[in-house]
Amino acid sequence: MRPETEAELAELVAGLNGPVHVVGGGTRGIGGTDPVLTTAGLSGITLYEPGALTLVARTGTPLAEIEAALQTEGQQLAFEPMDHRRLLGTTGEPTIGGVVAANISGPRRIQAGACRDFLMGVRYVDGQGQVIKNGGRVMKNVTGYDLVKLLAGSWGTLGVLSEVSLKVLPMPEVQMSLTVSVDDVRTAVSVMSAALKSPYEVSGAAYDPTNGQALLRLEGFSDSVAYRLDRLREILGGESVESAGSAALWDDLRDVRGFEDLDGDVWRLSVKPGDAPDIAARINADRVLYDWGGGLIWALVPGGTDLPVRLGRFEGHATLVRADARTLEDLGRFHPEDATVEALTRGIRQKFDPRCVFNQGLMR
Repeated sequence: MRPETEAELAELVAGLNGPVHVVGGGTRGIGGTDPVLTTAGLSGITLYEPGALTLVARTGTPLAEIEAALQTEGQQLAFEPMDHRRLLGTTGEPTIGGVVAANISGPRRIQAGACRDFLMGVRYVDGQGQVIKNGGRVMKNVTGYDLVKLLAGSWGTLGVLSEVSLKVLPMPEVQMSLTVSVDDVRTAVSVMSAALKSPYEVSGAAYDPTNGQALLRLEGFSDSVAYRLDRLREILGGESVESAGSAALWDDLRDVRGFEDLDGDVWRLSVKPGDAPDIAARINADRVLYDWGGGLIWALVPGGTDLPVRLGRFEGHATLVRADARTLEDLGRFHPEDATVEALTRGIRQKFDPRCVFNQGLMR
């Protein structure tokens, strides 16, 4: 099923007799046995006003097309969404709808915010085939319930997005990084925290234990970046990485390319940065990678490992990003919610999708 217009999408959903599997570009490894409903036919940028930092696009628009349009005006998606294809071994083309539906946000999230923070408005089709609009084309608007942020990160379980409005930002003139040698994750978190608390506007803070280095990124005008990098180096020590090399390092980190050729399941944990050392010790993973100042942990573990059970109770959330179909079926993709939150979630889904037609079982 590949509707070409929002009206076709609404008519198709209204006529469904059973559940469907909603996908954008099919790059994030979200499989299923139900018939596929793809938004790839809903493509095209419908409005781009560089002066207003506003872009509106249909949800099947390839992410590469949007980034190319922004680049011609010296602008970017500040939340730098991850490309999952190399990690997951998938094909296809990432779409802006898929990015929004999964709230995909990269290393700059610690400074600029997540995808949902740049989402100004949405149009979507609910489980009864009704077209719903929420939000607008400015960040400050009063339009009742904030369905915009609710839809971001719902993974297509509440409705099928047909159009999104996004705030964009100017692309920095230059970026540079500082690498600081550290002995362990506790030291790395301390270094990253010091950098993020400094006045030097760090836009990325990560740690890869395989090379024993904390990686700190600064972006902006050339003179400002050079000054801030020097001041940060006076505090923390380390070595600078020039612009081209820095960009390559952060692209690799954003897409977790260090895991792509390694066997095993990949989990993504969102935690308090200060808890990262203790949680890492409990994970006992084959390999780990830290982003967001320690608040995001990528963990590679043997296939079939039930990481939430191994961890026990902790403050945070775990998502199984890569595993075989059997493991995904047995464990589920998302960390179980507590009873109160699960009841709220179930009630919301019942309101948005009363016929249970969208991505059933995905967020169980």
